[in-house]
Amino acid sequence: MTRRTILAGAAAAAGTIGSSGGAAHAAAPAAGRQAPGVYRYRVGDFEITALTDGVARRPLDENFVKNAPIEDVRAALHDAFLNTERVPISFTSVVVNTGSKLILIDAGTGGQLAPTAGQLQENMAAAGIDPKAIDTVVISHFHADHISGLQLKDGAPAFPNAEIVAPEAEWAFWMDDGRMSQAPDAMKATFKLVRKIFEPIAKDVRRFQPDDEPAHGLTAIPAPGHTPGHTAFRVSSGSEQLIIWSDTTNHPALFVRNPGWHAVFDMDPRQAEATRRRMLDMATTDRLLVAGYHFPFPAVGHIARRDKEFMFVPTMWNPAI
Repeated sequence: MTRRTILAGAAAAAGTIGSSGGAAHAAAPAAGRQAPGVYRYRVGDFEITALTDGVARRPLDENFVKNAPIEDVRAALHDAFLNTERVPISFTSVVVNTGSKLILIDAGTGGQLAPTAGQLQENMAAAGIDPKAIDTVVISHFHADHISGLQLKDGAPAFPNAEIVAPEAEWAFWMDDGRMSQAPDAMKATFKLVRKIFEPIAKDVRRFQPDDEPAHGLTAIPAPGHTPGHTAFRVSSGSEQLIIWSDTTNHPALFVRNPGWHAVFDMDPRQAEATRRRMLDMATTDRLLVAGYHFPFPAVGHIARRDKEFMFVPTMWNPAI
């Protein structure tokens, strides 16, 4: 018996089953989109809710990885069974429920960057989380895909009762008029967005320093390079920990596997690489759970090391919390 005869027999059997009850009809039209993107897990006594904000598909060009040939980047995407012409960039925000507070880490794209993104509010509703119930929004850095969701499309605050908390170094850089005037044209758009988002609420934004506790159970880990004040976070409850990776790497198939690659988004590529290698070493040495903003949803797992190579190992989907 060959593979061809097995397939032919299966097709014939399917035809017999289908014809026995008359013509087959689809029970419903194709949905054309995913169900809500919500995944929950625990870190000690804290409940963590991962919420997808969607994905953008960025055309791959020579500049996406500044210090690697585009053929090598295509090969890495191919090895990960990904499209070799467009890089999928996921966005995943995290809500930490401490039992007494709801803490949102990063506010998403606000639907401003791609038609396939901007799903955070929808998925919060699916998760039963009222934006009005968020106590604190902690921002890792001021790139558009992390701060645009602080405002609704009409300009109203998306989380009206929340305290907004941001890194002091990030605030100092992006709110500096001198730096804005000297910035390249491509960067001026980010300066303008930062002003649009934060100037109306500037007096109410609390800023934190490296190693501070911006919210209960959350410790700031300085992770500069991607931006001057880029910050990761350690979530601790009891004996368990989670590292909120922020943008330490972009897609793990590229930048965990190749920590020396410099992404177009990194403002100081060499510093970003040093930060990335330090964080990868920390995650593997201590076998820490890691959540990455640009990891494929639900964007949580571990970093494995084989000799000098790293890889992201997604956490197995668990129906229990």
